[in-house]
Amino acid sequence: MVVGVQALHGNPYDGHTLKDAINQMEKIVGLRPKEVYVDLGYKGKDHHPEDVQVHLSNKSRKNMTRWERMWMNRRSAIEPVISHLKHDHNMVRNFLKGKEGDRINAILSAAGFNFSKLIRAFFCSFFNRILPFRFYFQFESCAFLF
Repeated sequence: MVVGVQALHGNPYDGHTLKDAINQMEKIVGLRPKEVYVDLGYKGKDHHPEDVQVHLSNKSRKNMTRWERMWMNRRSAIEPVISHLKHDHNMVRNFLKGKEGDRINAILSAAGFNFSKLIRAFFCSFFNRILPFRFYFQFESCAFLF
């Protein structure tokens, strides 16, 4: 699920956007993270929030704890989501005018992504409960395209 999305104009340094992203997530979800796992684009302690521990991916795998490795692997799972937002939910080309149009396009793309995940989960559970009684087989991985 996409929790927060922002349309940033220009080419801002990643470290400058971290506080805004954390504040947006806290506003939407209601919880403030204690730890954040980021790539090297967020390097520089001047821009990190004081109450959030920021972990950079510059350590070698040997020096990481088991939990750090798990969260760093989880962090790399975000890139395919961004690709799906761009290509499947029309975030590559924006037909709306101005900066406000960019914001609207980003929000609607994220909402469409979340709705398609919810619809897919609903239909998978529906087919797994109804169809086995009639056809004696079960979908282990539902791959419906909406």
